[in-house]
Amino acid sequence: MAIRLRPDINTKFHIDMNWWEKNHKDIRIYMRNALCGECRKDFADADLTEAVDWVDEETAEVAQVDPLWHSIRTCCSLKPGYITPDTPIIDAIFMTFLANGNKPLSIVELHAKLDKRPPETILRMLTGGTVYLGLRPAPTE
Repeated sequence: MAIRLRPDINTKFHIDMNWWEKNHKDIRIYMRNALCGECRKDFADADLTEAVDWVDEETAEVAQVDPLWHSIRTCCSLKPGYITPDTPIIDAIFMTFLANGNKPLSIVELHAKLDKRPPETILRMLTGGTVYLGLRPAPTE
């Protein structure tokens, strides 16, 4: 059994999909809110249950992904205004993980991408007891 150490600013975090299931929440509702106006129109009447192929640019590995997540990664997150200075920090962190395909990032890496709060403040927000939007330490390898 692995010993869990207290997270620090170098600990990698991610969106814990099990948290969403355990708490009977639908991440897709939150993903819809992250869509740009164009994608919201495209998905207004679309059947969103069928997965789409995603090709990892680094490994060329093909994976089946949610169409909302695919649109966020390939369209919405690339547009100016995806994350604004007015976006609350927890939402901005969540949207960063949506944009990168939920690749684990450390607090230092999140701070470099967002530059919204000092790393220590972000760490306190993510480890203060309440889990927001499934943002939790990623499993260690």
